[in-house]
Amino acid sequence: MTDHPRETDFRTWVLEHRTRLRTTAFLLCGDWYLADDLVQDALGRLYSRWGRVVAAGDPRAYVRRILCNLHTDYRRRPARREISAADVGTLRSHPHTSMDERDDDLIAALLTIPAGQRTMLVLRFFEDLSVEQTAALLKTSPGNVKSQTSRGLEALRSALQTQPTKIARPTKIEGAS
Repeated sequence: MTDHPRETDFRTWVLEHRTRLRTTAFLLCGDWYLADDLVQDALGRLYSRWGRVVAAGDPRAYVRRILCNLHTDYRRRPARREISAADVGTLRSHPHTSMDERDDDLIAALLTIPAGQRTMLVLRFFEDLSVEQTAALLKTSPGNVKSQTSRGLEALRSALQTQPTKIARPTKIEGAS
C-alpha cells in the first residue's frame, strides 16, 4: 500500500522540521513534555489544512502561529495556574533533548521572564524572524514587538546576572578505567 502524495509530502516536511518545532515549543513553555504535546497538536492542525497551507506559502509560519496560540491557550487555562510546590523553580528536562547542556543557564533565565516577552525573544532570536514577521505572526504592531523585545532582553540580562554560576560538569569520572 502506498501513501497518497499529500501524506508523503507532509511526512517529509514533519521529519525535516519536527526537532526545530519541538525546541521552539520548549523555549516557549520550559517543559519538554508540554512542548511535545504542543507540537503534536500543532502538527495535527497543520495536517488537516496541509493542502491550503502549502499552496499559501511557508508552512513554518503557519505552525509557529499555531504553537504560539496553543501555548497562550495553555497558559490561560485555570488548571495551569495551580503549581505544585515541588515543581516551583524546576526545569523539567527530557531524556531526548537536542539542547546543549551549556544552554541550561540561558534557558533557566529565559523561563523567568514574562511569557509574552519570552515569546518575542524566541521568535526574534531563535526563529530569526524580523520585527515585521513577528508582528504579522502575532497580529500585533511592530512597535509592540520592539518594546516587548527590548524589555525581554533587559529582563534576560538581569536574570543572567543574578543567577549563581554553576560548577562545571565533569567530563570523566575520576578513578574510572
